[in-house]
Amino acid sequence: MVEQVTKGIKVSVETHFEGAFSKNSEVFYAFGYTITITNNSRDTVKLLSRCWTIYDSLNDIEQVTGEGVIGKKPVLQPGEHHQYTSGCLLKSPFGAMNGHYTMINFSSSTQFQVGIPTFKLNSKFNLN
Repeated sequence: MVEQVTKGIKVSVETHFEGAFSKNSEVFYAFGYTITITNNSRDTVKLLSRCWTIYDSLNDIEQVTGEGVIGKKPVLQPGEHHQYTSGCLLKSPFGAMNGHYTMINFSSSTQFQVGIPTFKLNSKFNLN
């Protein structure tokens, strides 16, 4: 598990390898990740959007942005957390992801970015 704290918001990430499959003569490696966002600040915050950078060991880099996470824009009171599971496909058995969430602080009405730590995506069968 990797963790990062930005302005009292802790982001924890756990990953797992889902398997490999072939589609149109190409092999893809499926990875899942579970993210827990914990509000350790004194203010209520809302997650507005996400921005991901996905690195494939075959040198492919993909940027993904969008509103919320898995169709939700969670509001977190102090001490609350939100957890979700998602995934990505790579063309190689190794990669990594990182990024940030854009959030709004309800007390100050200001938006801020919360870092998502870099986490590795590894298929266990290829590790020594």
